[in-house]
Amino acid sequence: MTDDEVALVPPAEIARMAGVTRAAVSNWRRRHPDFPEAAAGTASAPLFALPDVRRWLDRQGKGRDVADEVRLWQALRAERGADMVGALVAVATRLKGDRGGSPLAPSTGELVDDLARERSPGELVADLAERFVASESRSGGEHVSTPALVRVVRYFAGETEGVVYDPACGIGDLLLSVGGGKVKGRVGQDAANGLPEFVRLRAALETRPGDVETAHGDALCDDRFPRLKADLVVCDPPSGQADWGREGLLLDPRWEIALPPKAEGDLAWLQHCYFHTAPGGRAVLVLPASASYRRSGRRIRAELVRGGILDTLVALPGGLAAGHSAPVHIWVLRRPARPDARVRMVDLTDADLSGPIRPDPDRVASVPAISLLDDEIDLTPTRHVAAGQPGAAAYDSARVRFEDLLDGLRGALPRLPEGTGDIAATVNVSELMRGGLVQVDDGRPVSTTDQLDTDFLVGFLKSAANTRRNTSGSGTHRADPRGARVPQMDPQRQRTYGAAFRELETFVQQLEEAAKIGRRAVQLAHDGLTSGTLDPPPAARKPGTGTTKKRTKREGAE
Repeated sequence: MTDDEVALVPPAEIARMAGVTRAAVSNWRRRHPDFPEAAAGTASAPLFALPDVRRWLDRQGKGRDVADEVRLWQALRAERGADMVGALVAVATRLKGDRGGSPLAPSTGELVDDLARERSPGELVADLAERFVASESRSGGEHVSTPALVRVVRYFAGETEGVVYDPACGIGDLLLSVGGGKVKGRVGQDAANGLPEFVRLRAALETRPGDVETAHGDALCDDRFPRLKADLVVCDPPSGQADWGREGLLLDPRWEIALPPKAEGDLAWLQHCYFHTAPGGRAVLVLPASASYRRSGRRIRAELVRGGILDTLVALPGGLAAGHSAPVHIWVLRRPARPDARVRMVDLTDADLSGPIRPDPDRVASVPAISLLDDEIDLTPTRHVAAGQPGAAAYDSARVRFEDLLDGLRGALPRLPEGTGDIAATVNVSELMRGGLVQVDDGRPVSTTDQLDTDFLVGFLKSAANTRRNTSGSGTHRADPRGARVPQMDPQRQRTYGAAFRELETFVQQLEEAAKIGRRAVQLAHDGLTSGTLDPPPAARKPGTGTTKKRTKREGAE
C-alpha cells in the first residue's frame, strides 16, 4: 500500500491543492453529493482520504495546476526529508533577509523569493506553519497543537496586558496567538531542536504583539526561565511521558502542591505552569482526560480543589489533539486561589467547535469543593455536569456519554498478527534492578536506561507466567517484580511491544470509564424511576399484533 492510499488530509489541505479558499471546500461538501465522505477525524475537524479527494478534483476539473505554495512544500520535502523544522527555519531566515545557517538550494530559494513577492513574508511563513501542523498531526507529532485546540485554549485563556509564557511552545501557535493585542512579551521554551529559533523568526515576520524570547531545552528538567512569573501561562505539553526526570527534581521548588509521582508527568507540567504564574495571573493547560481521574494523581487533584487553585475544568471531544483521537481536558488555574473553593465544570464533549465557542448553560456547573473531595477525586467534567442536572436531563447526558464511550471502544483494541511463539531468552528483573537498569517508583517498575523500554517492561510483568510467579499457593498476589522475567530484545523491538501495550492500557482505561459512566446512568435511572422524575418507556407492541402479526403471516405464506 502506498503513502497516497493511506494519507488523510484536512479541508485546509484540499483548499491548497485546488487553489481555493477553505470556504469553497465547505461549499463543495454541502452542494456536491458525490464529494468524498470524511474518512477520519471529527465533525469539527474532518479528515479525507487523499486518493478519493484527488479523484473528485480530477472529475470536477479543479486543481489541475499545482499552486506555487504546494510546489514549495514539495521542494522542501525533497530537499530536507524528515527535517521539516530545519526547512521552516531556513525559509524564515531567508524571508527575514539573513543568509546564515543552513541555506536553501538555489531553486528552492528562488521559489521562496517568488512567493514573497506575491504575499507578505508573514503570510507565507504562516501558511508553511499551517502545513507543518497538518503534516505533524497526521503523523503523531508532539510539537504542534491543532488549530481547533488553539481556538479553544484562546477562548478560555482570555486576554492579558502582561507576559505570556509557554514552556512547551512547539511551533508557537499557542504562544503567539493567545493573550490579545496588548501583550507586553512572550516567552517560550521547547526541547525540539530548531523550534525555538523558528518561533522567534515567525513572530518577527508575522509582527505579533509583544517581544518574543525563546530557549531550547526540556522545561521540566532544564528550566531556562527559573525566575519568570507570567500573567498568562499556556501549555499543550507532551503527554504520557514515562520518565519526566523526577529523580533529579525531588527537592525542586516548583512542587508547591505535592511532589508528582513518577507516572504523573502531566501533573508535573501542571505544577511547573502554576509555579510560573504571577499573582493575579492564570495558567491554561491541555491535559489528557485520564489526568482528571487517574488513581496516582488523587493527592495533587485534592490539593488543587481544596486550596481553590483549580478554577475551571473543560471536557473536549476526541480528535482535537494532534496525532491521536483521545479526548483531552483544559485545566484553568488561578493565582491567588479563589476563597470560595468552587470549580467551574464545562462539558463540551458534544459541542460543535467549528463555530463560535459558547458553552450551553446546561453544560456548565459550579461545583463546591466538598462535593469533589471523595475517595476517587474524579474531576471528569461530564460526570459533575450531569450530576447537577435534574431528572431526565442528567440521565440522558449519562446515557449519551456511555454510548459515545462505547463508540470509542469499537476498534480500539489493536489488531495483532499471529506470532511465531518464539520469545527470546529472558532475564530476571532482579538482575536488572541490581544493575541499576530498573527501579521501582511508587510501586511501578521504571527503566533508567535507553536500552530498556518502560512500557515493554511493564507489559511483560503482566504476563501469565509472571502473574503465576507472583501468586502464592493460597492465591495471594504479591506486587513484587523482582521474581519476574522479561525477554531480551533489542530496543527497537522493545518499543514495538511497548506501543502495543500502551494501546491495550488505553483501551482498559476507556473501558473502565465506560463502566463507571454506565453504572452512573443506571443509578440515575433507578433514582429517577423511584422518585417520579422519570417514567418507564412506552409499552412495546405485543408479539402477534399490528405489523408484527402481518409480517408473521407473510413469512408463513412464503
